[in-house]
Amino acid sequence: MSERPVVLVTGAARRLGREIALDLASHGFDVAVHYRHSVDEAQQTVAAARQAGADAEGFAADLSDETACRALLPRVLARFKRVDAIVNSASTFEYDNAERFSVAAMETHWRANTAPAVLLSQALHVHLKATPRTGCVVNLLDQKLFNLNPDYFSYTLSKAALQAATVMLAQALAPTVRVCGLAPGVTLLSGAMDSDEFKQAHQLTPLNRSSTPADIARSVRFLIESPAITGTTLLVDGGQHLHAQARDVMFIANPDKKA
Repeated sequence: MSERPVVLVTGAARRLGREIALDLASHGFDVAVHYRHSVDEAQQTVAAARQAGADAEGFAADLSDETACRALLPRVLARFKRVDAIVNSASTFEYDNAERFSVAAMETHWRANTAPAVLLSQALHVHLKATPRTGCVVNLLDQKLFNLNPDYFSYTLSKAALQAATVMLAQALAPTVRVCGLAPGVTLLSGAMDSDEFKQAHQLTPLNRSSTPADIARSVRFLIESPAITGTTLLVDGGQHLHAQARDVMFIANPDKKA
C-alpha cells in the first residue's frame, strides 16, 4: 500500500476537476482520475499527474448510473489499495427556468450532481471504517446557493440538495469521514457565455475578481488537510454572493442574451 494519501477526483479529465487533480498531485497526493467520455483528456491528466510525481490512473464511469457509480470506489481500491478523500467535481449544467422545468430535467441533474456524491461518500465511509484512518469528502457546490436566482433552475435545485446532503453526511459519517462543501463563483467560461461576457461577469464582485481554477484547487486541498472542518461550505467567489443578483451573471453581463 502506498504511503501517500489517495484522492478520487470525479470529472478530473478537464476543467476544474483537472486543476484539482493536478494541484493534489503536486502536493503529495496520488490521484484517481475519474472521467465519463473524455478518455484522451483523462489520459493527459494522468500523464501530467505522474510527471508531477504522483501515482495516477484513469477510471471511466457514468456516475448517473447507480451500478457504475457504486462500482467506482472498489475499482479505485483494487488499483491503489486505499482511498483517503473524494472530491465530487463532476457536474451537469444545463439551462432551464421555472417555466421550462420538468421532472426529466430535475432527474438529469439529480443523477449527475447529487446522488453520486452521496453514494461515493457512503462507500468511502465503509472503506475507512475498516482501517485506522479517517478521510474527507469535498462537494463542489455553487455561490448561487447563497444568492439565489431562478436561472438554471434544475441545476440549482440539485446543488441545493447536495448542500443539504453535505450537512447530513457530515453528521452521519463522523468521526470517520469529514464532509465539506466548496462554492466557487464565476471560475471558467461555461454555458452560452462568450469570452467577453465571462471577463465582465468575473469582475462583478466586491473584489473585482471572482475565483480562478487555482483558487478552487488550493481551497479543496485546504479542506482535505484541515481535520477540524466538517459540515460547512467554504465560499471562494471574490464575494460574489454578497451582491444581490436577480439573474445569473451570464444575463447580467449581457441582458439581451438568449439561453
